Amino acid sequence: MVEHAPAAATTARFYAALPVAQSFDAAVAADSYAPLPDDWVLGLADVVTSTLALEAGRYKAVNTAGAAVISAVSNALGTLDFPFVFTGDGASFAVAPGDAAKATQALAATVSWVGSELALDLRGAVVPVAAVRTAGADLRVARVAASANVDYAMFTGGGRDWAEREMKAGRLSLPRAPRGARPDLTGLTCRFRPIAAAHGTVLSVIVKPVGDAGSPDFVRACSDVLALAETAPRGGHPVPVGGPQHRWPPGGLDIEARLHRGLGRSLAESRFRTALRALVNTFFLRTGRTVGDFVPDAYRRQLVENSDFRKFDDGLLMTLDCSVDTADAIAARLADAERAGHARHGLHRQAEALVTCIVPSASRPDHVHFVDGAAGGYAVAAAALKRKEAGPPAALPQASAGGPALGAG
Repeated sequence: MVEHAPAAATTARFYAALPVAQSFDAAVAADSYAPLPDDWVLGLADVVTSTLALEAGRYKAVNTAGAAVISAVSNALGTLDFPFVFTGDGASFAVAPGDAAKATQALAATVSWVGSELALDLRGAVVPVAAVRTAGADLRVARVAASANVDYAMFTGGGRDWAEREMKAGRLSLPRAPRGARPDLTGLTCRFRPIAAAHGTVLSVIVKPVGDAGSPDFVRACSDVLALAETAPRGGHPVPVGGPQHRWPPGGLDIEARLHRGLGRSLAESRFRTALRALVNTFFLRTGRTVGDFVPDAYRRQLVENSDFRKFDDGLLMTLDCSVDTADAIAARLADAERAGHARHGLHRQAEALVTCIVPSASRPDHVHFVDGAAGGYAVAAAALKRKEAGPPAALPQASAGGPALGAG
């Protein structure tokens, strides 16, 4: 049964008033979630045919397109204190009615920018939460702490997945941005190089329910997978304790130059400015020297703590650095759940992880960092899941750290 939000909750303060769970285990517990108010709006976007872009090696560009959605909306609203989720080749968010127009404009501008600057086709859509419920789905949200400084939204109820299907079918869309519109992507950065697996493989995991995400069998399957992940060093966290390596020239220099190219500035000039900023940042991060309010050691520690390597978005999503044996055990448990009709899953193994960051201020502790596999990650795991839905059950993935062909899982 669809649970409607009480009228008292239909205010801009709804999300800020939600309690923040301190353990990720709360993400798979139905009682952690509260229904989004009917008058809120859901926004979402994803890269069309992202698998083709990934096969062409454009991993960082695809991740940047997804993170740009969150960056643009947060800058339009002037805050990161709203529910959002990064899904590798896209993103979703929900906003109060008073913020809907600004968020929609930011999303439309991002769709246009991704097409012109990254040469990717990003589709977007917005839909009222009330319309999601009219269709028979629901949207419930929880807040789960990643650290003392950052928490992330978790979504359940099937509404996010329903909206994505409607968007892909062309039944949900977005007003076109005015000619020349550019999103404000201040703070978005993608300069880190890929992070090599330290323990065997980087495993991208997607687990979706068959029916209700609150069913005991699905919750048990997710809890078992989380327990297996906990057997890996640091619970499978793929970002090393000291943060990603800082090298110059940085990875993604061309993309970052496009992110922050001002109107009228040539790409060559933007590349030069971006490279110079990166050189200065690398110096301070590698030497650990404090400059003003920026404390490099604290920033690196916070980067690791604030990373979103686990999330719940109408299902469990994780990017893990684990042994091949642990990856095999997770695959076997999910295969059992799939055969029993409790869950559907997609997995993808690769040798590295990627981090894309939103840093409103490097001297504040509330910067956020999105983690994905560096050779397709969530997008390829999702493609593996969809192929199994369309045909006979697939075989378990082969245990290879370096990565099977795109789409294995």
